[in-house]
Amino acid sequence: MTTAPKIPATLIPGDGIGPEVTQATVAVLDALGAPFAWDTQLGGMAAIAAVGDPLPDATLASIRQTKLALKGPLTTPVGSGFRSVNVRLREEFHLYANLRPARTLVPGGRYEDIDLVIVRENLEGLYVAFEHYISVGDDPHAVAISSGVNTRDGSRRIAEFAFDYAVRNGRKKVTIVHKANVLKALTGVFLETAREVAKKYEGRVAYDDRIVDACAMQLVLNPWQFDVIVTTNLFGDILSDQAAGLVGGLGMAPGANIGLHAAIFEAVHGSAPDIAGQGIANPTSLMLAAALMLEHAGMLDKRRQLERAIDLALNTDNIRTKDLGGSASTQDFTQAVLKRLAA
Repeated sequence: MTTAPKIPATLIPGDGIGPEVTQATVAVLDALGAPFAWDTQLGGMAAIAAVGDPLPDATLASIRQTKLALKGPLTTPVGSGFRSVNVRLREEFHLYANLRPARTLVPGGRYEDIDLVIVRENLEGLYVAFEHYISVGDDPHAVAISSGVNTRDGSRRIAEFAFDYAVRNGRKKVTIVHKANVLKALTGVFLETAREVAKKYEGRVAYDDRIVDACAMQLVLNPWQFDVIVTTNLFGDILSDQAAGLVGGLGMAPGANIGLHAAIFEAVHGSAPDIAGQGIANPTSLMLAAALMLEHAGMLDKRRQLERAIDLALNTDNIRTKDLGGSASTQDFTQAVLKRLAA
């Protein structure tokens, strides 16, 4: 019996609780036959401590070669300091699509049976960070100005990604989210282009559109009306975290950043330095990101095995970390998933 060759992939453990949840995730992947050959690299504060650069050349070179990466959370300073490594990675590898599924895993919360997907444009909008200050009197930062950029090509690309995803995964509807009532140029071009794309899928996928503030309200009042949401960069950032809140928080939310020639899968929660090293972090987000990575690499059966093991560990074995109302450690939960994979 021959074993399939391992797929080269870059592993970035990250900061804070990152190494702990990464170790847990690698353990469950090993139990699935260790499908990836890891090249471990640094990013964020760990990279600054080691080489003085939050995104070292060695990390970039590794991803250029493997074209596939699994990344733990990275610390980004607020208001000052270095620019987000996550944003830089998306730009460097043209990872234009951010995929954020939100699915109820633990029943009994405020919302039941949530199953929706946010598709976020990843490279344009206000995240281009074309920003500057204008001084007034003795205040050099008296006025702050930021410009956003949406292109027709970029809008078409992300809309096609969302509709293709819907068709491929048996989804019924795509909702286009915008603010074209006020930002008539910046998000107007996005809405107009996405509507044009939607017409090409007529008869296969339904579509509608929502103004972003109305969408945010309706996600709270009636989230079950949504299936796939496609939107611009900033709105996608906000709505995807809101959707994660419907299913238990960021600890239950995976993320995938996908481009034509590379893909990076990540835990979307922060590095949580306040609990780092205590062994209580919830590794579910990164495990679910690894499940998305398995499907991306053509291993749909392994994705299903991993997601089923996580579900059984949470709901049949009732092994849950503190953030989910339990008392299990990171290791306890990992062992529960491993037992289910071995069953």
